[in-house]
Amino acid sequence: MAHQDLSITAKLINGGVAGLVGVTCVFPIDLAKTRLQNQHGKAMYKGMIDCLMKTARAEGFFGMYRGAAVNLTLVTPEKAIKLAANDFFRQLLMEDGMQRNLKMEMLAGCGAGMCQVVVTSPMEMLKIQLQDAGRLAVHHQGSASAPSTSRSYTTGSASTHKRPSATLIARELLRTQGLAGLYKGLGATLLRDIPFSIIYFPLFANLNHLGFNELTGKASFAHSFVSGCVAGSVAAVAVTPLDVLKTRIQTLKKGLGEDVYSGITDCARKLWIQEGPSAFMKGAGCRALVIAPLFGIAQGVYFIGIGERILKCFE
Repeated sequence: MAHQDLSITAKLINGGVAGLVGVTCVFPIDLAKTRLQNQHGKAMYKGMIDCLMKTARAEGFFGMYRGAAVNLTLVTPEKAIKLAANDFFRQLLMEDGMQRNLKMEMLAGCGAGMCQVVVTSPMEMLKIQLQDAGRLAVHHQGSASAPSTSRSYTTGSASTHKRPSATLIARELLRTQGLAGLYKGLGATLLRDIPFSIIYFPLFANLNHLGFNELTGKASFAHSFVSGCVAGSVAAVAVTPLDVLKTRIQTLKKGLGEDVYSGITDCARKLWIQEGPSAFMKGAGCRALVIAPLFGIAQGVYFIGIGERILKCFE
């Protein structure tokens, strides 16, 4: 098993490449997910396709990539932390690395989830504001006569609808609320990422193990890709309710008549009472569609070994 001595640099390059390619492919679906999770009352978007079409029409093709810059910048460190941490914990917890011990794998996944939150939490916080801006713009046009009560993140009057930028929001948050502002929804992010990792990593390891090839010493690329997709989708759909809570908690600017939540339990209670249990599965399809290719691509890049190949060029 030569996989263990794979240099950490190669791992990081793999994680980075996988993250960049993945995000580029599925970002619009993720945007749809955020908007679908945030809408309530009279629905603006019927579903994912409807949301994407309306967004493309109202904000152009790149409107669908609103907030992607934050993700692309931070996805590399995030993936890097996650993959490196998972590996580190696995080697720490499994004596010779080969024994499949489910409890230990879950612990490793859990550790990876906790480490990655350092980057994910602020990243998602900024991303959600940017993704949701377009939905709110429409929301407010429909009710422009009513004075806007929420303090807007635009400078000057509401008429100058300046596009919010990540740096602008980050600066504003840091100025008004300090670091805590950027880490708003940290608890919700942990609640989502830890169960996700606990489900995903062991599930993937075991699915992937089914296709283990004695000759090559690893599963085929197609098998890894499918395992990554399946494990990712299952884990994604399983934690969707937590993701909805996280999206709601991290959204700063609310449309008219949209609730402000004091915390996770408060958010869960209001959702349940006002929008019924089905609200907890908002964007589940989007999530499965986003996560599956993301993780499939990541596993694929890993198995092709792009990092190692790049490093070979420099030797």
